[in-house]
Amino acid sequence: MFAKLENLEHRYADLEVQLSSPDVLADQEKYRKLAKAHADLKEVVDVFKQYKEVQTGLAGNKELLADGDPEIRAMAQEEIKELEAEAERFEHELTVLLLPKDPLDDKNIILEIRAGTGGEEAALFASDLFRMYTRYAESRGWKVEVMSASDSDSGGYKEIIALLAGQKAYSYLKYEAGTHRVQRVPATESQGRIHTSAATVAIMPEAEEADANIRPEDLRYDVYRSSGPGGQSVNTTDSAVRVTHIPTGLVVACQDEKSQHKNKAKALKILSSRIVQAEQERLNAEHAETRRAQVGSGDRSERIRTYNFPQGRVTDHRVNLTLYKLDSVMEGDIQDFINALTTAAQTEALKQQSGE
Repeated sequence: MFAKLENLEHRYADLEVQLSSPDVLADQEKYRKLAKAHADLKEVVDVFKQYKEVQTGLAGNKELLADGDPEIRAMAQEEIKELEAEAERFEHELTVLLLPKDPLDDKNIILEIRAGTGGEEAALFASDLFRMYTRYAESRGWKVEVMSASDSDSGGYKEIIALLAGQKAYSYLKYEAGTHRVQRVPATESQGRIHTSAATVAIMPEAEEADANIRPEDLRYDVYRSSGPGGQSVNTTDSAVRVTHIPTGLVVACQDEKSQHKNKAKALKILSSRIVQAEQERLNAEHAETRRAQVGSGDRSERIRTYNFPQGRVTDHRVNLTLYKLDSVMEGDIQDFINALTTAAQTEALKQQSGE
């Protein structure tokens, strides 16, 4: 491992030299590629430098153990104990950083949220989840663009699909996929009884038509008039678009934009991501969760996380983590869950790497 780290450190230093050369500075495409490679190595190189500093400190303190002054020896012994713990922590961190990277981690994502069991209350919860992810995205400086939405009668969402664009969006949110369950008293409940509802979340890396290898002859387009709440909001032209990928049977409809061209572009982006996701699942079935496994059926019993409003708690059942800060979680404070799920995935990857 340490030979590999030395090589990465040399590579990092070499990239710094190249990035300052006039030839590279004059070639924007080459500069961009080298800058990305440099940025990708920065974290592991920084940690490795800190690890080496700790090792230098350990060596110096071990020499002091031969000192004739007992106080100096005692101080050195105490310092060694602290530095050895620090070295162990850095070694683990370096091992994790050297794990194979998910090639999709840098991608933007297509977020799909659908109301599951629970009728109108499930649709309201779907809206709450969308707000939660929107707040989280905003806290990271990401852009959120609604691609398609189907409103419920109560003001929630039967389904909402959005593009979340930002640095390492897929890396942060890929473990959010699955069935989310809510336990609370609905506003329409006159007896004050707690109801259990569910909504499903799917996370797909953003893909383009080229990534999906879509052939024009494999697509069927249907245009129709957008439905609306009435009055001036009703679209009087056939701007809504439904696109069907004939080989797979996948169908995507978009009507949010007044422009047929814009609706078509959004529908194709969603369709491309679904096709790429399906192909990845086929090729990596033993490693990647299928989209169906991600979202389940939307039944209350298939849950990855429970939001209990009466008790103000949120529990992620995959890592047995319960937080009593439901209000802040619903405002996008979900980093604790993301960190715990990422650590669990890394631990599993380390086990597989070591053959345990």
